[in-house]
Amino acid sequence: MNRKLIALDLDGTTLNDVQQITSETHSVLNKLRDQGHIVSIATGRPFRNSHYYYKQLEMTTPIVNFNGAWCHNPSDKDWDYGYHKSLSRDLAISMLSLKDDPEVQLIAAESRDGIYVHGDYVPYPDFFPDGVKVSKQLSSETLLIDPTSVGVFTNTQQNQSKIEERIIKHYGEAVEVRTWGGFAPCLEIVAAGVQKAMGVERIASYYNIDRKDILAFGDEENDYEMIQYAGHGVVMKNGNDKLKVVADDLTGKTNHDNGLADYLTNYFNL
Repeated sequence: MNRKLIALDLDGTTLNDVQQITSETHSVLNKLRDQGHIVSIATGRPFRNSHYYYKQLEMTTPIVNFNGAWCHNPSDKDWDYGYHKSLSRDLAISMLSLKDDPEVQLIAAESRDGIYVHGDYVPYPDFFPDGVKVSKQLSSETLLIDPTSVGVFTNTQQNQSKIEERIIKHYGEAVEVRTWGGFAPCLEIVAAGVQKAMGVERIASYYNIDRKDILAFGDEENDYEMIQYAGHGVVMKNGNDKLKVVADDLTGKTNHDNGLADYLTNYFNL
């Protein structure tokens, strides 16, 4: 079997419903790396709250953060295949116009190593892994750089489409809006053209892995281009119905029942 690049979404895919990597998942990924395959994370999360999983899995490979806006290798600061796509600072500040919508619980502008927030809502337990004290208030006085993304967290997933339409109407083709649901529904705004497949393609190029040898796993609409791009795109049993339409295959089990580990075990005959 050719060497594969295995690109993994985190929430709803690699992580179970309590944001943990199970021992079964860890063991399977270790076996695949021992066989020479490349395992990388491709997540909508910033690195500040995905680095724990990167370290837990003892990774040395590149990672894709912010839904494709930042591709980098934390274990090699001189890795020259990486890139970073930022948003306009003025555009990010103008997103504060959404703060009066009663369905918006938090607006968070993220840079590679900082976070600026408006609101007190904590979307999920490890959103501030180092404590809320690391954040700054989002304002024109505090945000002095072009951020990587802006996250708009809503009450429910059903409210997302209305707010997404508002964002697209106002900003048009200047941005991409990526969504995910679950217990922390979020609209993530990144620069136009940004999506996870950009980062996965860059990593595959670095390792000289053909597109047909890319396996990608995801569960939400922000995984759409990655699943579509991969030679073998797999959507979780618990995944979004729109995403399942473009999948090459589905897992037989959900993320909370070791669906990823189960699928990889069968696919690679471990």
